[in-house]
Amino acid sequence: MTLFVELLHSSPLFFVILCGIVGLMVGSFLNVVIHRLPIMMEREWRTQCAEFNADAPSNNQSEQNQSARYNLIIPRSACPHCAHPISALENIPILSYLFLRGTCRNCSAPISIRYPVVEAISGILSAYAAWHFGYGIAAFAALLFVWILIALTFIDFDTQLLPDDLTLPLLWLGLIFNLPGLLNISGLFNTTGTFTDLTSAVIGAVIGYLTLWSLYWLFKLATGKEGMGYGDFKLLAAIGAWLGWQLLPLVILLSSVVGAVVGITLMIVLRQGRNVPIPFGPYLAGGGLIALFWGQQLTQTYLKLLTMP
Repeated sequence: MTLFVELLHSSPLFFVILCGIVGLMVGSFLNVVIHRLPIMMEREWRTQCAEFNADAPSNNQSEQNQSARYNLIIPRSACPHCAHPISALENIPILSYLFLRGTCRNCSAPISIRYPVVEAISGILSAYAAWHFGYGIAAFAALLFVWILIALTFIDFDTQLLPDDLTLPLLWLGLIFNLPGLLNISGLFNTTGTFTDLTSAVIGAVIGYLTLWSLYWLFKLATGKEGMGYGDFKLLAAIGAWLGWQLLPLVILLSSVVGAVVGITLMIVLRQGRNVPIPFGPYLAGGGLIALFWGQQLTQTYLKLLTMP
């Protein structure tokens, strides 16, 4: 074990490759989270409604039992078309998709390109986080940040939901990892110039939530419509807890610009109306990732441009 740790310390390339491989495997699991977590949430809501509904039919117990057996591990992954169980060899990130030519081995039904895309994104961002931060607790924290944001992004694209099961742990992890002296985390983060101190993290969480909460109510009072969901408030609060309040303006600016460009493109290319809802969570996540890796550099460049004669 000692030799392995020394190898991680002494060989940055080995650490980057290892994190990239781990990221690919985590990406495979994230596909499960993206697919199953919304279903688990819906089943839980139905169970809660049945418990409070006095007129519910007596067969609700079977639905509860079915819900109890459905989680991120059980049942085993299977083809949605023919229920063919996915073997270990068929579940190798990216390679299995290429070997199977994007189809089920049993029924030849097409497999969504989404699966290798999520795996590739997770692997690439994991390797980059390892290279950017180097071996240490900062890289470990950044990996968690990246993986949770990937899951939230694709869940929001699919369902326009940002589950509390992901946003709230992300928020608390941001505060925990910025505790001063905890495993020397604060020192490691500050040397990279990306993470922040606990005071800035707490203020970032508060400002992140209240900023979108205020915009939500201003928009609702002005138009009578809801412009975003409460999950967006919690996600920006979580990003503020990780990066501090100082980078929140950059995150909001980046996410707003990207969201506007994508929204206008969808209206022009796909001829979607203005009333078609567009999830904002993926753009917040994208802004958070950009700020994680390049936030300080972008801010400093912007300030230099302002001070130029």
